[in-house]
Amino acid sequence: MDAVVEALAGQQRELAGLLGDLGDAEWSACTRCEGWDVADVVLHLAQTDELAIGSATGRFAVVAAELTEGAAPVGSVDAGAALMVARERGLAGEALRARWSSGAARLLDILATMDLSTRVTWVAGELSGRTLATTRLAETWIHTGDVAGAIGRTVPPTGRLRPIARLAWRTLPYAFASAGRSMRGPVAFLLVGPGGEAWHFVPDDPPLTTISGSAAELCAVAARRVDVSATSLRGDGPDSRDVLRLVRTYA
Repeated sequence: MDAVVEALAGQQRELAGLLGDLGDAEWSACTRCEGWDVADVVLHLAQTDELAIGSATGRFAVVAAELTEGAAPVGSVDAGAALMVARERGLAGEALRARWSSGAARLLDILATMDLSTRVTWVAGELSGRTLATTRLAETWIHTGDVAGAIGRTVPPTGRLRPIARLAWRTLPYAFASAGRSMRGPVAFLLVGPGGEAWHFVPDDPPLTTISGSAAELCAVAARRVDVSATSLRGDGPDSRDVLRLVRTYA
């Protein structure tokens, strides 16, 4: 199994462990996603895994239409996600857990058997199957933390963060373009993994900007789950401030 798909499988197992014995009060617990409780977060993950299945099987537009049926067009990815959750909000916790689990398993099976160099359609445009798998890993990791925090649990960082940190680095041009900005030159990430290992992502050309520090903190900043001012991350170079402000791991 490809390393990224294997990491996704591990992240799914971690979330499944949190969801396995939730009571009604925990499904209704508020998360750090504004306006969403645990049930909403799991519903969102189930829906976006279903979109990813559609992407990997050439049916992205069909699945997207099914999930937004009858709804007026919206102006942003975040608004679209909120709309999809609002349309199906109210499902029982056990039904949500089963729906997410079934879709997650199917997505894993599809990714494990497809050619990950295949170009597929996704929210932000075309990308490779491997990048699709990495985005699902990133989003599943983000929302595992959302669920854990809501129910008073902690999930320690693991080596699964490496492809997420690399995704954040590789998609910097997209993040800048989405904000109407241009990078002034190549950027390097010199990060430290959870076990103290060096995770260096370095461009072919000499970098003008370098970001250094904890990989876990970088991933949390890219997930919009912590402000960079609350981390030990440091930047040097002309784009350092914008990199730390714009870096992201989702569309």
